[in-house]
Amino acid sequence: MTIKLGPILNFRGSEGGAWKVSILVATDSSSVPAISVSGNGESRSVTAHELARFKAARDDITLWRYDCNVPQEATERTVRYGLEGGEWAFAVPAKDANPRAIYASCNGFSSLKLLKGTKVPNALWKEVNRAHEKASFHLLLMGGDQVYFDSMWEELSTLGNWVALPADERIKRTPSAAMKRQITEYYRSLYLRRWSQKEVAQAFATIPTLMIWDDHDILDGWGSYPTELQECAVYKEIFPNARESFALYQQQSRPTESHPLAIAAQDCFSFGCRIGSTAILAPDMRSERTLTQVLSPKSWKAIFDWLDALPNAAMPGGVKHLFLMSSIPVVHPDFAMLENALGIFPGYQELEDDLRDHWTSVPHRQERLRLIHRLLSFATTKNCRVTLLSGDVHVGAVGTICSERDGGDASARIINQLTSSGIVHPAPPGVVLFFLEQFAGRNMNDERGIVSELIELPGTRSHFIGARNWLSLEPDPDDRYWANWHVENEKHPFTKVIHPVGFLMPRPKMPS
Repeated sequence: MTIKLGPILNFRGSEGGAWKVSILVATDSSSVPAISVSGNGESRSVTAHELARFKAARDDITLWRYDCNVPQEATERTVRYGLEGGEWAFAVPAKDANPRAIYASCNGFSSLKLLKGTKVPNALWKEVNRAHEKASFHLLLMGGDQVYFDSMWEELSTLGNWVALPADERIKRTPSAAMKRQITEYYRSLYLRRWSQKEVAQAFATIPTLMIWDDHDILDGWGSYPTELQECAVYKEIFPNARESFALYQQQSRPTESHPLAIAAQDCFSFGCRIGSTAILAPDMRSERTLTQVLSPKSWKAIFDWLDALPNAAMPGGVKHLFLMSSIPVVHPDFAMLENALGIFPGYQELEDDLRDHWTSVPHRQERLRLIHRLLSFATTKNCRVTLLSGDVHVGAVGTICSERDGGDASARIINQLTSSGIVHPAPPGVVLFFLEQFAGRNMNDERGIVSELIELPGTRSHFIGARNWLSLEPDPDDRYWANWHVENEKHPFTKVIHPVGFLMPRPKMPS
């Protein structure tokens, strides 16, 4: 028996004083690998659950999940586990403590040209592992594009031939048996190839993950194509395979079952959890995406019902910080302006589906405004600081949403957005960064009394980090979170402090 992938940790919740994780392992045999878990002088084995068997990369692969519940104590503890001669460890926070977390996105390359032009593809994963060794992180939040399936158009002959057809023929074409077989094996096997890289594997084996997908986990621009293409037979063959692989690898669940943190009464992968006085919410912004919606009304209702059930920060055990993982930034330059500007440069027309992806795309603006209203209302009603975590755009940035409407604590009327992208994917070319910078400082009047904008990064005169980066979220005893962007080739991180609601601050100043 050979371990083909893993171990990979996944966070499953922290209710009842237990820190719940699962461990994913892929083997080339149906023989069950043994895992032992030890801590506080005790050692025990954990039971394996078979998730799936399939053929991938000429191997017969079996995926195994091991569920492990660790009691939380008055202080942080380290739990060690062993598998086939190897040993790893992960940190469990003290009971009722807030977690130290990492946020990252865009773990791959959208083209072979970018891959070949990057000297050290996993340089930032090395930094993550070094930082984790110095001071352990409890969670690894990944906000989308954990795997890039863009390579399938070049590596699969059937898809390469299909994409070369005229558009009307592609829409009419029915996938052949060979195409179906290639697609299925590719979605199952690419995770084995990408996630077994040494630096990525080390992080996944030592920090419990929470992952929500974005378009490249399916295919570039998924949900933002014209209806006839989005619903063509080939895409209908691709999506179920992407969905199955996402469930197995990223959520460590069978496609027919829900993750323990899944939000009830929805038809997609949105999840939420509470840890100490922190809540984490990750809406699934891909499963139901179309040109005219990001999530269905049913899914939004389920998400807002989950939010409404969270306890007020003023109550014992209340939630003081909500981190909402929006794979696409809610605050970003109006891409319609950027599209017009870039139109004078040949070679940038492939951005079109990315422009339709964004919250500021005209068909999505009303849905975006409803989200903003609900989050501002939640922050005021629950006395809870709301912070958006975003990726996708291959830059780092800080955004704010400010309301001068009356009601509640003034500090609750400010929502911060922290964008970190990408941990592997390079930043856009200089010409794109230049035009982004020209539009970044402009306020967007979302509605009377509500304004969003990108602000300058702390200690700089720039609105964007034009280099690869990852974000650490580190709580302190005063209920603050210190957000640190760790940037490639920068000696020191960019830092922003996220205060809880109630921190004394001036009333938001609105533009005249």
